[in-house]
Amino acid sequence: MATQTQIATTPQNEAVVEQKIQKLKELYADAPELGKVALEKGLPDLRRELAAATGTQNAGRIGARQGKVSELTGIIPFAKGGAKRLRGLLQALEGNFRGGDVVGTLHDMRFVFLDNDTQLLFATAYDGEWDAYIDDFVTKIPNSMDLIFSNLEGWPGIHNPSVKDFIVKHQIAAEAWYVANPNLTVAETRRLERIGKALDEFLDKVSE
Repeated sequence: MATQTQIATTPQNEAVVEQKIQKLKELYADAPELGKVALEKGLPDLRRELAAATGTQNAGRIGARQGKVSELTGIIPFAKGGAKRLRGLLQALEGNFRGGDVVGTLHDMRFVFLDNDTQLLFATAYDGEWDAYIDDFVTKIPNSMDLIFSNLEGWPGIHNPSVKDFIVKHQIAAEAWYVANPNLTVAETRRLERIGKALDEFLDKVSE
C-alpha cells in the first residue's frame, strides 16, 4: 500500500502541484507585499498541503463534506422581533441543546447575529448526507426547530414540504472547510470517549 508521502511524490502529482503553485503565484502577483513574502516563504509547506489535497466532496443537495462529516452554513433575515426572541431563548438555554443529542448526528451549531441584529448566521457540522440530516430534525425534534427558526423571515414550518427549499435558498456552501477528524461520527467519538474513560479508570485502579 502506498504511503501518503509516496503518493505526494509521484511525477503526475508533482506536475499538478506545480501547476497550482504557478497559478497561486499569478494570483498573488498584485497582492500586498506581506502576502507575496508569505507565499514565497511558505512554498515548502504549501507544496505539502497541495500534494495532500483530495478534492471537494459534496454533502448531497448542498454543502461540503470531509470524510463522514458535512457542513451547513446559512444567512437568513430575522422576522420582526425575531432577533430579540431568539437571543432571549439562546440566553435562557445557556448553550444546552439536548435536542442535538436526540438527533444523534449533530457535531456542533453556531448562532451569530449579524448587521445590527437583522440577519442570523447559522452554521452546523453533522454526519452523513444533507437530506437525511434535515429529515432527522423533522422527525425527532420538530417543536425545537420551529421554536428557534420561526424567528426568521419566511420560515414555513419544519413540517411544511417547502422547508428544504427554504434552507437551500439561504444556505451558502463553504469555499473551504477543515475537519481534524473527518472519519469519526458523533457516535464513534462518544464511543471512544467511553473507552478512554474506562481505560483511565482501569489504569488508576492498577496503579493504586
